[in-house]
Amino acid sequence: MTASTSLDDSALAQAVAIVRASKARPEAQPVVRSFFDEATFTATHVVHDPQTLTAAIIDSVLDFDQASGRTSTGSADAVIAYAEAAGLTVGWHLETHAHADHLSAAPYLQDRLGGRLAIGRAITVVQDVFGKIFNEGTAFERNGSQFDRLFDDGDAFSIGTLDAAVLHVPGHTPADLAYVIGDAVFCGDTLFMPDYGSARADFPGGDAGQLYRSIRRLLSLPRDARVFLCHDYKAPGRDAYVWETTIGLQSDANVHVHDGIDEASFVAMRSARDATLGMPKLILPAIQINMRAGHLPEPEANGTRYLKIPLDLL
Repeated sequence: MTASTSLDDSALAQAVAIVRASKARPEAQPVVRSFFDEATFTATHVVHDPQTLTAAIIDSVLDFDQASGRTSTGSADAVIAYAEAAGLTVGWHLETHAHADHLSAAPYLQDRLGGRLAIGRAITVVQDVFGKIFNEGTAFERNGSQFDRLFDDGDAFSIGTLDAAVLHVPGHTPADLAYVIGDAVFCGDTLFMPDYGSARADFPGGDAGQLYRSIRRLLSLPRDARVFLCHDYKAPGRDAYVWETTIGLQSDANVHVHDGIDEASFVAMRSARDATLGMPKLILPAIQINMRAGHLPEPEANGTRYLKIPLDLL
């Protein structure tokens, strides 16, 4: 059964209206340029208004070599080069959630391109949970103040002349958001390509039932809405990495949650699958950095920054 727009879901109704209005004006639809980091299987998206050249950068990547503990900025520098060559003015750095598989480059990009950094308000839940896991002291604020804007479900904003709206889509983590910008939907880790399925839901604060309901909410958007994913892991039998699809293709063919899959079946599948998955290799450094809005820990007395590794806890 295809999910339908609930009459009392004003946030979803607003997002549907934005997509439809954008589809009616093809000349004003957002331009999206994506950068794929194969080391973390992450797609960073730069979306801009073709009329004003105002842009947002979504889910940026700071390169990190775990063996040496070294950070580098090659992935972010490619985004900077593109933005400067295209004459873009960056107004926003948008995080769909606190990523467990890569470090955010948002502060680095902000420093060079300007713009405000935003995430969902439920980042405070993530900060509280992982603040305890990493035994952070009182100096670590758990109120989201590291970010410039905390979005709530249904919040509206703009990128130049482009209308944009926020949908809270928890389940993978408590703080996941989808950004609807014109006819483009940036859904973070909530969905993968139809041949790969859906995000895991076994991280602290994750919930498979909630993930199912969030996905069905997204699938209530117009079928011709473009969907841009945060990751692609190249499903068996597919040669190329892909990170763009549509709501219609997800509804028809997503191997985990296409139309006709009910919540109980999805939860059973997702729970069984999650039990077989190892932890992301960068989860410990990534969460420590991303819960701080991409800022590295302050240097200690010797001038060196350190990350913590809790033993026998996760």
